[in-house]
Amino acid sequence: MERKIKQTFIAVIKNSTKTRMFRNFFVKENEKVFDAMRNGELSCAFYVSTILKMFDMISGIHGTVEKTILDLEKNGWKKNSKPKIGSVLVWEKQNFGDENHSHIGSYLGRSRAISNDSTLGYPIRHNWKFDGKRKIETIYWKELK
Repeated sequence: MERKIKQTFIAVIKNSTKTRMFRNFFVKENEKVFDAMRNGELSCAFYVSTILKMFDMISGIHGTVEKTILDLEKNGWKKNSKPKIGSVLVWEKQNFGDENHSHIGSYLGRSRAISNDSTLGYPIRHNWKFDGKRKIETIYWKELK
């Protein structure tokens, strides 16, 4: 049998809608333990990097978009001008009260994407340009087999 990684990767992304498994990631800082994902509010990088790591497409699981981008680039993901199914999308920063955060998700095709919804705390499918409300900064692509 031949494993079809690309098809499996896309299926896992599509099937991850509404999963709550990426809501929490606990860290310790100055002897205090807290949920760095704030119960799903900041889980986009944790979500995307975990799925990418499942398929050995990056080196590790990350809690920030910036660390995920560094890992993508280290592992051969290239910037692309147009999205393809399976592309990683990075959207511009938005304010979350305490600071600005970038956003990351995956392109599904037909102008659709999937990313963690900060209000719901789990991944949802949506328009890849958030209906013009959030600008895409970078599209990453790596040829998959």
